Amino acid sequence: MNKFPLIIVVMLAGYVPGYTQTKQLPAYNQFVDLAATAGKDQGSVAASYVYNWRLGQKRKFEIGIGGRFTSYFGTKKDFLTAPAKLARSTTFPFLIVFADQQEKNFDTLTVQRPFTNSVNLSVNLGYHLSSRWYAGFNIDAIGFTFGKKTNAVFTSNGVTVTEPVAKPAGFNILLTGDNDYGSLNSEFFLKYDLNNRWSIRGVYQFLFAEYKTTTVKQIAPDGTVNNRFRNKANNFGVGVSYKIK
Repeated sequence: MNKFPLIIVVMLAGYVPGYTQTKQLPAYNQFVDLAATAGKDQGSVAASYVYNWRLGQKRKFEIGIGGRFTSYFGTKKDFLTAPAKLARSTTFPFLIVFADQQEKNFDTLTVQRPFTNSVNLSVNLGYHLSSRWYAGFNIDAIGFTFGKKTNAVFTSNGVTVTEPVAKPAGFNILLTGDNDYGSLNSEFFLKYDLNNRWSIRGVYQFLFAEYKTTTVKQIAPDGTVNNRFRNKANNFGVGVSYKIK
């Protein structure tokens, strides 16, 4: 009879570590998000689904993929010559980000009412700063864009021509810097967990939006014919996230 309490203590000692392990953070983070951003005469709204794997012994790092729908809109925005071989001094991947801009090759397409809708696969990275604070980055990788045709004004060497049917570029792909094609959304953000399900985010957005001309073309100094023009938007905004599981 005197051995019975000792047996109970041993059983509980073996049970407690097992219970502690069940409280380990989950191996993944799955959520949906709605964000809105604004800049000078332009803005965007975006809806996302994200599935991240949590890495490391404490599972503070996250990496994953997702899907994002982004609507971009503005008023009388200038879109500059897009192809990397015209816009930058080098097209080498990653180095292109630091390359000089070739402004001598820039022509401008001023779109009166730009409006694009993009569906892209996104890549996501993040780190848990604490139990409630989270810092992250995401970027669109590949997808497509649709939107209505619109009026624009094409300017080359001080000469302006009307472009009645400018249209959003249809294909999007991430190739680093001005090597990119199409409309791509990226965010740096800081997120705060309100509770186990809901979070709010502060967002800095860098967004490429691209239009193509139909009736007019740019003839670059080297003879290259171009119909792709890009706007680079630097916006700020907020987001709301809901954790699915």
